[in-house]
Amino acid sequence: MVVETKYYDLLEVDPNASESDLKKAYRKKALRAHPDKGGDAEVFKEITHAYEVLSDPQKRRMYDEGGEAGLNDAGGMGGMDPQDLFSQLFGGGGFFGGGGPSRSTARKTKDLVHRVHVTLEDLYKGKTTKLALTRNVICSKCKGKGGKEGATKTCTGCNGRGIRVTLRQMGPMIQQIQSGCDECGGTGETIAAKDRCTQCKGKKVLPEKKFLEVHIDKGMKGGQTVQFRGESDQSPGAETGDVVIVIEEKPHDRFKRQENDLLIDVEIDLLTALAGGEFTIKHLDDRALLVKIEPGEVIKHGDMKVIHGQGMPSQRHHEPGDMYVKLNVTFPDTIAPENIRYLEKALPKRNPPQTFPKNIAIEEVTMDEPDSRRQPMRDPDAMDEDTEPRVQCANQ
Repeated sequence: MVVETKYYDLLEVDPNASESDLKKAYRKKALRAHPDKGGDAEVFKEITHAYEVLSDPQKRRMYDEGGEAGLNDAGGMGGMDPQDLFSQLFGGGGFFGGGGPSRSTARKTKDLVHRVHVTLEDLYKGKTTKLALTRNVICSKCKGKGGKEGATKTCTGCNGRGIRVTLRQMGPMIQQIQSGCDECGGTGETIAAKDRCTQCKGKKVLPEKKFLEVHIDKGMKGGQTVQFRGESDQSPGAETGDVVIVIEEKPHDRFKRQENDLLIDVEIDLLTALAGGEFTIKHLDDRALLVKIEPGEVIKHGDMKVIHGQGMPSQRHHEPGDMYVKLNVTFPDTIAPENIRYLEKALPKRNPPQTFPKNIAIEEVTMDEPDSRRQPMRDPDAMDEDTEPRVQCANQ
């Protein structure tokens, strides 16, 4: 028989409630009473303590048999912080997806994110660049108090929480909307105009220009970040956030990058493609690569070759990437007729034209350069509705 039902009444459950029923009831009640949602801290504390007792089989048995007095006698009244218990059950304070209980985690100012656009040459060789930014620092005159000693008052608009919670009816559901308090600017405090600091005008912080040296390491990639701990905006009573530099890689006019590999298109003349020769590739540093094609090796248009170890350096000091070279063969516009005989000696014989039965008449024609405005579409699948022939019904 249950001697006392106070803890059951706080959770609005029956004394025979199961463990699952207790947890559901606690979640429902705690969400309403949580201080971060505008609830009463004392009520939240009582609800959490009741659940802590009833969810422990041994403590629940002592409470059922002797009430709170029985728990006191057995030394079972102690317990963990209500915020800690709530966080363990529902994670991160339950509302905002944070990384721990709200009371044990210090408030932190927002990180400042800046994007730095760098060239592929910078990422190949490494670079140090200076970044100028403006951040808020705590006022040196009032030490972040905003005014005279004792001039700060709790904001009546939000009761010092810095936020306001409003309810919105959405059909059968009621949605709670949280927003910053307009009266205090989200600080939870107000200062009379006559008592405000003359330097910061009661804002507690002042703007400061700061220069940071950003070191771009060899082999870094677009999207990587460089962090400066504690260099973001300062705020009284809060941990200072970080400045986060995001590396943005500019497109290159010659190279394309795939991880640590470099890709480049190179044009070579027909003679080099057929008889061998040399060409150069200007690298991303103060070097040019001399590439040789041995006589007898025939390069076809579009062939892909690789130069090992000439890609991007590895940021982790591993093997560098490779350079992939796509060879595009440039053909001459014309050839002098008297030189054709030399080609006929050097190249394989021509393929003869296709033959047809005698009933097929052969007609000789010539090819001219087409008018670009009248060229047909090469891909018939690319035709859209506007290019398809239209069918019109004849009038009856």
